Amino acid sequence: MFSFSSLIKASLGAFTVLALAHGGASAQEVSAAALGYADRLFVDIGMKSSLDQVVPGMMIELERTITATRPDLRDPLHATLLVIEGDFVKTEDAVLADSAKVLASRMSEQELKETVTFFEGPTGKKFIQVQPAVLQQVEVLAHAWHDKLSVDILARARDEMKQKGYTF
Repeated sequence: MFSFSSLIKASLGAFTVLALAHGGASAQEVSAAALGYADRLFVDIGMKSSLDQVVPGMMIELERTITATRPDLRDPLHATLLVIEGDFVKTEDAVLADSAKVLASRMSEQELKETVTFFEGPTGKKFIQVQPAVLQQVEVLAHAWHDKLSVDILARARDEMKQKGYTF
């Protein structure tokens, strides 16, 4: 399960990639070099490290869920999850390869190269460095906005319905 911050991070990462594109390549044959740049880009923007946490996180969540009602299974379940975790970690490679194909089909090799150059340069590295703190603050702002909207929409809907003779 992805958290709100994961969603924001993924959205910001996707936005960043798309914003840096200069129009993008249409559906085309994807070169090995373009795939290489797309792979590097996913490493640079932190997508790979985020995916690296998915399987271990799911294993922890499964263990927590099961042992909450069956604490007697803690040790054998933990041992079992350690054995099977590697099989599921291997599936990440296919997701990354498919993601690289998607990106490489939408951006030219040159655009991908320029984007990698940006993220591996001083400004791109600075962006990546500050991104976690920025995303944390954006998450706080987004939650506050969401909470305010919830209250304001309900109040406005009540007012509008009251004018029509309805209450709730």
